[in-house]
Amino acid sequence: MSDALLTVAGLGKRFGGFIALDGIDLEVRAGERVGLIGPNGSGKSTLVNCLSGILQNEDGSVRFDGTALDGLPAHRRTHLGLARSFQLPKPFGSLSVAENLRIPLLYTVDGRNGVRLTESDIAQRCEALLGMVALDGKARARPKDLTQIEMRKLELARAVAAAPKLLIADEAMAGLSHSEVDDIIALLLKLNEAGIAVILIEHIMRAVMSFSERLVVLVAGRKIADGLPQEVVNNPEVVRAYLGE
Repeated sequence: MSDALLTVAGLGKRFGGFIALDGIDLEVRAGERVGLIGPNGSGKSTLVNCLSGILQNEDGSVRFDGTALDGLPAHRRTHLGLARSFQLPKPFGSLSVAENLRIPLLYTVDGRNGVRLTESDIAQRCEALLGMVALDGKARARPKDLTQIEMRKLELARAVAAAPKLLIADEAMAGLSHSEVDDIIALLLKLNEAGIAVILIEHIMRAVMSFSERLVVLVAGRKIADGLPQEVVNNPEVVRAYLGE
């Protein structure tokens, strides 16, 4: 893909003698929807942590929007437009829902490309984000007063507040009901329609299949499949990885 937004080449990560990632190649285009799946321990979280800067890879390279990310800390990557949500949301408990959204606006978006945000700009963006995730009625609430799905929506809104070009959504649907999963899928599709590329890491296969344009499979730190979702799930190597011989 010549128009790749994210390019991962030969990515390797070790923990002592354990090889967590082995020569991962991956490209994501601007505005693309990519599902990332694999059995537990396959390396999905390690890959996401290397992409977002929480971990540093020993081998290979990562480029984002034309910039080499190798060695850059997480906050620098967020400034460039690569954001992620976490499987276990950890908002600032002492701040309101709206105040939680001000943090990425103030520390990531304000000053980007030389543009300063006014208080009016910040208030309008917070209001728009709250409306987008249907939390406009909870602006003054504390995170502890939110339901599980509202916490997931707040986590996604905090990531989107950083105005990303690429959002990595890490198991945003774990533990949710069928209808709540549908709500999150609809929200991610809305974000994608707004121009944000999304990498979805998820164990709920109906969600991955309905959302993804492309499916990538990791097993034991290696990428074993990358292609159209229906073709990938019928790949014999993928079937063996999930069901055994």
